[in-house]
Parts: sequence; structure tokens; C-alpha cells
Amino acid sequence: MPSVRPLPHPSPRTTPNLDVVVVGAGFAGLYQLYRLRELGLTVRALEACDDIGGTWHRNRYPGARCDIESTSYSYSFSPELDQEWEWSERYATQPEILRYLHHVADRFALRADISLRTRVTRAVYDERDHLWQVTTDTGETLTTRFVVLATGCMSAVKDLDIPGAAAFEGRALHTADWPHEGVDVTGRRVAVIGTGCSGVQAVPILAEQAAALTVFQRTPVYAHPAHNSALPSGEYAELKARYPQFRVAQRQSRGGTVFEPPTRSALESDDAERTATYAAAWESGLLSGLLRTYNDILVDPAANETVAEFVRAKIRSIVNDPGTAETLSPRGLPYGTKRPCLDTGYYATYNKPHVSLVDLTRTPIVRLTPRGIETSEREHAFDVIVFATGFDAMTGSQVAIDIVGKGGTTLRKKWAHGPRNHLGLLSSGFPNLFTVIGPLSPSVLSNAVVAIEQHVEWITDCIAHLREHRLTEIDATADAEAQWCAHVAELADLTLYPAVASWYTGANVPGKPRVFLAYTGGLDRYRALCAAAALDGCRGFTLTPTTGA
Repeated sequence: MPSVRPLPHPSPRTTPNLDVVVVGAGFAGLYQLYRLRELGLTVRALEACDDIGGTWHRNRYPGARCDIESTSYSYSFSPELDQEWEWSERYATQPEILRYLHHVADRFALRADISLRTRVTRAVYDERDHLWQVTTDTGETLTTRFVVLATGCMSAVKDLDIPGAAAFEGRALHTADWPHEGVDVTGRRVAVIGTGCSGVQAVPILAEQAAALTVFQRTPVYAHPAHNSALPSGEYAELKARYPQFRVAQRQSRGGTVFEPPTRSALESDDAERTATYAAAWESGLLSGLLRTYNDILVDPAANETVAEFVRAKIRSIVNDPGTAETLSPRGLPYGTKRPCLDTGYYATYNKPHVSLVDLTRTPIVRLTPRGIETSEREHAFDVIVFATGFDAMTGSQVAIDIVGKGGTTLRKKWAHGPRNHLGLLSSGFPNLFTVIGPLSPSVLSNAVVAIEQHVEWITDCIAHLREHRLTEIDATADAEAQWCAHVAELADLTLYPAVASWYTGANVPGKPRVFLAYTGGLDRYRALCAAAALDGCRGFTLTPTTGA
């Protein structure tokens, strides 16, 4: 049973002007707002951008699209929404996903409770009154019982760690802050720095326009073809007919997508069988297709090497120049330990005569110059530089806010050696402060929309329980938090993930502690653990009743 701590007298003197503040208005913030309003609560969502959409409002770079199938990467809470919305492609583009989110906001009349161009800068917990004082960059301070951080896993853009970043006199762009009006690079000399998923999607499109395109690569990626296409009307109609059953299966699945988990080791098959199996997965166009083939891809280095070499062989078969193919081929990097990328013509782009590749492990960037980029070998001149340099993932959007909990402790200080929380939901010492798909939850290792719905629904049910039982505060216990952090690390250590320098471990941000940031046990297992904690009276949390309750 949870520990219940009585409130000291006198009873609280401050009356909150809101029940809940939701920070963010993307997939997570919109759904959280919808669910809390259904409880009859006074809620306000604060969004830093000039419109809703979160990731899909900001990331407008050429080629931006989801890498989970559109029919899966969408809300499941409304059967009517499932039936009325028509996806046009297997993998929706950024504009289509943004239209979908705008449709949701309008259909459920959410805009009235969203404040745009409003960035939360500080949140301070009042221990006496069990309230949060939330300050924004507009100068407003809101008093609220609960705060939900729906700030996203990939919303805090990583600071550029390149000397002379401000020296370049041409046009500098970041994939996560692309101009809404678009950018025409026709006839321009263009550089792309970074070959993560944003770079992989942008490079083929930019190559179609630019007079010359140079890609600066630090670490090669494993990319495989999306085989994107329009959704056949007959198949889509058949899916809509069974959408209710499909949505249930999604929620019960390990990663928020529906498939039959593999049961065999890659090492049990001979070369011919493995190659055929991998070839079928490659042609499936699924992000996790190769990971679905055998059950030991992410835990056994020898098994992993079989799929890694398959992808390298594919790269060699696509890229004409052997040296370029080798530079594009990951070595010493187990497949899947960095997020794979779905591409449309990425590797083939390097066969174009005006496209070149710079290997930063051989000739690293020294600085930016007024004319372009200086490497250890020479200066490259450009008209446009595109930074596809990634994010301070998982934790960056939370520690960007000056959050002050009990005893004046800041979240930044508490997380100085890595994030700490219980069930990925609350961090001890920061009561009533919930996080949607933040660190130490399945989040980025699953279909984000399914993970979002699970978190939002747990948080909503929790707040409803607190109000029903006249409880004013919920906080994670220090013991439960320590056990959860140890559990997350223990599961991660059973895989190949932690040994790799990636944004999964925070290694892409200089000075960030190296901690594996996601829960590897699967969304199905995680959902069961969250449900069990709730059914057992919020086990692992301390609940505080209202005075006189």
C-alpha cells in the first residue's frame, strides 16, 4: 500500500486558478487536454510555437514524414475519428500529419484552451499549499494543482558544438526549425551536416534541387527503403472495417505496432535462409522489419552482425563507388542500437555526379568560416548549410525549464547524473508533475502515439482518483524510484544498446551523462506494470490527503 502523509495545519490558503497546466500542444498535449477536459477540469495548454502540432509543426524540412505507417501512427481513442480521417499515403508527410492534428484540435474544440507563443520558463512547487507556480515568457504566472509535461522526446534542439557557428555568411538552416515558407536551393551549393533520420530524409530531396550537395557524415546509419506509396482504397477500407480490433492489438503489442514476435535465433538459420528472411524484411518497407526477423538481433553480437552485414551488402549493391559505399557502411555499430532510418533513395543519391560525401572521422570539421566549412583537409564553400545535427533527446525539453521541487531542489540538479523517476511518470521530490513519454519509459522504442495514449490515460485516471478521494498530492517514493531506475538499467544491460554512443544514451550532447534513456522491456510489459501500480493503490507513490479528509 502507498504511504499516506497527513497535511500539516493550517489548511491551504491559496486557491489555484487552474486544475492542470499542460506544457505542449503536439500529439501528447492535445490528447492530454482532451482527456482532462472530459473530467470537467479547468485546463490550459501552453505551447511555445505559434501554432499546434509540436514536432510536426517545427520539422518542415524537405522529405519530412513519419516512419511508422500512417494508419498506426494516429490516435486510437475515437472510433469516429478513425473512420472519418483519410490517410493518403502509407507513410504520411509532415504536412498531412499536421493537417490531421489540426483536424483533431478543431473536431474536439481544443483550441480555446491552448495558449500559443507561450513558453514555460519556470515552475516552482509550493509545499505548503501543494500547488505549482508556473511562469511563462509572456510574464504570466499561473497557479495550478497539477502540471503535465507533454514537451516531447525530440523537441530540444541540440546546441551546435562547431567553432565559428555564427561566422558563415550564407544561409544557415536547421531541420528542426525549417522556414514555414520553404526554401528553394535550386542552383545553390548546399551542405548537409548530419546523417540521422532527418538528414537521410532531406538529402535526396535537396539533391534534386541543388547545383552541388555535400554531405558531412560523422557516423554512418543503417537505412532501408520505405517503399512508400498511396494507400490502396480497397486495403484501406478493409482496415477501417477492422480498426477496432486493430487498435486493441496495437495497445496489447510490445511496441505499438502489430506483428508476430520472432521465436528463433538468427544463428539457427543457415546463410541462405537468413538472407532470404532479411530480404523479405528489407522489401517490407517497415522500420522494424529487420528487427522482427529473429529474437536475438539486439542481444547477441554474432546474430546482430548477420543483419548488419546484410545491410552493408545492400549498400554496396546500390552505391556505385566502392569507397563511398564503404564510407556509408556502419562498422562496429550493431544494427538497431541507433535508430534505423527509412529512406527513399538515400543511398542511390550518392551516385549522382553533383553529390559528394565527407567522412568526418577522417577529415573532421575545424570551424565554420564566412565562406563555408573548414575541415582538417580544406575549406568547402557553400551558399546554404543545413544542420541536421539532432536533439538533446528525452531530457532536454524538461531541464530546459527551471523546475524547482521540494526543498528548493531543481530538476536540473537532481538529474545532473541522469534522469531519475518512477515508471517514467513522476520524479521523487517533484509532486503532481507528470511527464508524457519522457525518459525511462518505452517512448522512443515504440510507436510514440500508442505510448502517448497509455501515459495520458494513466495520468488522467490518476488525477481523477486523487480528486475522488480528496487527495492533493502524489509523489514518487525515493525507494520506488531507485528500484525503477535500477530495473531500467538492468534490462538495458541485457541488450546491445548501452555500449553504443548514441542519443539513446545521451552521448550526442557534450557533457550529458551517459545513461540509457528508455525502457527496453516493451510497451506491453510496461503498460502492465503501470496498471498494477494503479490497482494496488498507487504503489510506489506517496499520497497526501486534503486537511480534514
